[in-house]
Amino acid sequence: MPDEEVKKEDPIKLEPVAEAPVADAVTEPKAEDKAEGEGAVKMKKSRGAKKKKFVTHGHAHIQATYNNTIVTLTDTSGKVLAWASAGKVGFKGPKKSTPYAAGVIVRDVVERTKLMGLKQVDVFVRGVGLGREAAIRALGGAGLNIGMIKDITPMPHNGPRARKVRRV
Repeated sequence: MPDEEVKKEDPIKLEPVAEAPVADAVTEPKAEDKAEGEGAVKMKKSRGAKKKKFVTHGHAHIQATYNNTIVTLTDTSGKVLAWASAGKVGFKGPKKSTPYAAGVIVRDVVERTKLMGLKQVDVFVRGVGLGREAAIRALGGAGLNIGMIKDITPMPHNGPRARKVRRV
């Protein structure tokens, strides 16, 4: 009977534990309990509190293609503050490349960056779509001061090597 023998000098003290209520044999365990397993503890993952950025001067990048218009507002180092595209705002199909869509996109982006204190932007335009000028006008109309407009559309200097002449 070694279980009955307890040394008096043993420092570990056991305290009684309240028993958990026993579920009926008829009831099924919940789906959450099955997925997590016995004794699993649900813990909320907390992401660190996001710092509020305060930026007064930034860059506006406008990419206007034949099929879509994308506007991105960044700070001067290039970190994205907010962005929007015609598809994100809710336009579908051929309406995405219209000047009206470009204006709606800009209003959406500027609305989200007004809280950050953005007042002045330098505009970089890329592409040949219809939303180029409309997006720039909408930036000015939304209350942002436009410091500079630069066209950074990629242009081939001479392009790739031409194919050889086909001989039949």
